[in-house]
Amino acid sequence: MNYCRFLHNGQVKYGRVDDSRVIELAGSFFEDESHVPTDQVHNLNEVKLLAPVEPKQVVAIGLNYSDHAKEQNKTLPEEPMMFMVSPSAVIGPEEKIELARDHHRIEYEAELAIVIGKEAYRVKQEEASDYIFGYTCANDVSDRDLQKKDSQFTRAKSFKTYKPVGPWISTSVQPKQLSISLKQNGELKQNGNTEDMIHSVHKIIETVTEVMTLYPGDIILTGTPAGVGQLKSEDNIEVSIEGIGRLKNTVL
Repeated sequence: MNYCRFLHNGQVKYGRVDDSRVIELAGSFFEDESHVPTDQVHNLNEVKLLAPVEPKQVVAIGLNYSDHAKEQNKTLPEEPMMFMVSPSAVIGPEEKIELARDHHRIEYEAELAIVIGKEAYRVKQEEASDYIFGYTCANDVSDRDLQKKDSQFTRAKSFKTYKPVGPWISTSVQPKQLSISLKQNGELKQNGNTEDMIHSVHKIIETVTEVMTLYPGDIILTGTPAGVGQLKSEDNIEVSIEGIGRLKNTVL
């Protein structure tokens, strides 16, 4: 199943994507009693897809692919290296990434994002699947100049529009072996697979929820493979993940 948030006639709706159709739901897909289809069906090209969630918290994991750590000249972390990103940075598909400081080196990072389905605290790895609603595509846009200056990541990754997410949430994929890629203006720049993650999705959830409580709609970005590069004004960026779909954004 693929689930989305969308705008139709000025109203925010929740839906289930079925090929080229969006079947409207009675309410949020995180609410069991509202998680039912209505008789309202829309053509996918007639609605505006929004970011599929409005997270209270965005947690990101750094250096979770060895090839990316190598290109960054970083030592592999023994545990998932987690940091927080502002939820106000989240945007949806086809929205514009606005380079806040375009004289800085600002880079793209294609990532698999975990969407939390129910309140999670001190979750063990073997139970982690019970707390996952699904997965979506993300682009962890990052200001490298500020990362170096601050020696931490929050400011560099939290500017408005720096976290494109979407186009929808897939509840049917398994995260262990998914191809993940990014194209910049049609040219393939990143081409990896989630099987190369250093720390698994389940390990990440255990580590994060040891520290904090996660809530339905919160997201965890799971790291990026090698091939990150600089964003330029008017770029067309496309993140693709097997079994989920394509997240497309342009750059201002």
